[in-house]
Amino acid sequence: MEESPQKSSWIKIYSSPQAYRIELARGILDENGIEGIVVNRQDSAYLFGEIELYVKQENALRASHIIQNLKNSFENTDES
Repeated sequence: MEESPQKSSWIKIYSSPQAYRIELARGILDENGIEGIVVNRQDSAYLFGEIELYVKQENALRASHIIQNLKNSFENTDES
């Protein structure tokens, strides 16, 4: 988990170059009562870079467990 200097009460818990993964993660967090903010740091012309998902510091531990389960699901899907 990485803290953004611009958002001292928000913690980055996930990043990906794939927007659908970030939106899926944000939706799952929302279903669990955790607000997430998406920061798109991708270059708009060439689509390189990362899209980042932040949560409030007090939700970071719970959110990181949820995201880890989701990442494991992505890995299992990618291997198929």
